[in-house]
Amino acid sequence: MSTNRRKAYDVLGIMSGTSLDGLDMAACRFYKGGEEWSYKIEDAMTVPYNREWRKRLESAFFGDAHMLVQLHAEFGKLIGQQANVFMQSNGFKPQLIASHGHTVFHDPGKGITHQIGSGAEIAAATGISVVCDFRTTDVALGGQGAPLVPVGDTFLFRQYQACLNLGGFSNISFDRNGRRIAFDICPVNIVMNDLAKQLGHHFDKDGLLASQGNVVHSLLESLNALEYYYQPPPKSLGREWVISQFIPLLESEVCSPHDKLRTMIEHIAGQIGQVLQHNHLQAVMITGGGAHNLFLLERIKLQSQATIIMPDISTIDYKEALIFAFLGLLRSLGMINCFSTVTGAKRYCSSGAVYLPPCNVAE
Repeated sequence: MSTNRRKAYDVLGIMSGTSLDGLDMAACRFYKGGEEWSYKIEDAMTVPYNREWRKRLESAFFGDAHMLVQLHAEFGKLIGQQANVFMQSNGFKPQLIASHGHTVFHDPGKGITHQIGSGAEIAAATGISVVCDFRTTDVALGGQGAPLVPVGDTFLFRQYQACLNLGGFSNISFDRNGRRIAFDICPVNIVMNDLAKQLGHHFDKDGLLASQGNVVHSLLESLNALEYYYQPPPKSLGREWVISQFIPLLESEVCSPHDKLRTMIEHIAGQIGQVLQHNHLQAVMITGGGAHNLFLLERIKLQSQATIIMPDISTIDYKEALIFAFLGLLRSLGMINCFSTVTGAKRYCSSGAVYLPPCNVAE
């Protein structure tokens, strides 16, 4: 299909983030004209996890091997079922499904990364080719397996100086001397949501809970002193680091959840502000669930004095699903979708496992 001599590709992008908000699905159309790419999100929705699925995904990190294999298959089946419901509701007929899955383990220093959500199950349920497991090839090549989003930032969001995402973790992507730089900055919702739960909320809407607390300066100093923040990129964060390095500092401080939330806001804004100022970044596009935290955005602006640019609401909420749809498309075309300059791998690669839909064969 072509539009004004541009070739168009329809891809369904599916993402489950560490914040456990739900399953994000974005019906994406990508246009390619010459070397230029553009996109349109035709439709998007989040399917919230029910209590059972939230519990299963939260506990996956601590489960045994049999439980993990079973969860991998059953989560893939769930993704396939929800993809069918979504496509039936809007008539979207993609050539490809790109599913990030849900990260259970990410410890690239040990050569480990694992996202559950069987691509075979998704392909069997939908009858559509699936690209998944985007990170393991890069890790096998000695890279961090993250962040992968900068490939999409490079081709789809050239108009911004930097792209900052506020999800389970904050991560940033920008050009420095013609070279793409990207890395995880610090934890955001993976910690903030747990603190909000202690106050009976799933998350801190608009940062109202945090705004009721006070900064605990001893805690703030301890968090800011973590070794990770002084390491140069490439670098990335995972739940393992949060559990071993970050949570013990939070738990060692005797103060209210409100005060811990307020201190987290200051920590996040301070770490992001340092990155923006150090790299002289002004025009910064912000996306992700944390982009709705008005109090956090105010503190980031004050700490960095950067110009914060909010794109359309679909891009704010579904940028990661959009990007993984794009990475899946690049994989299907045999094009580079992982930058070694970002991840630290030995070379660029086209990463992702491809599952073709089951075909009917005569018995």
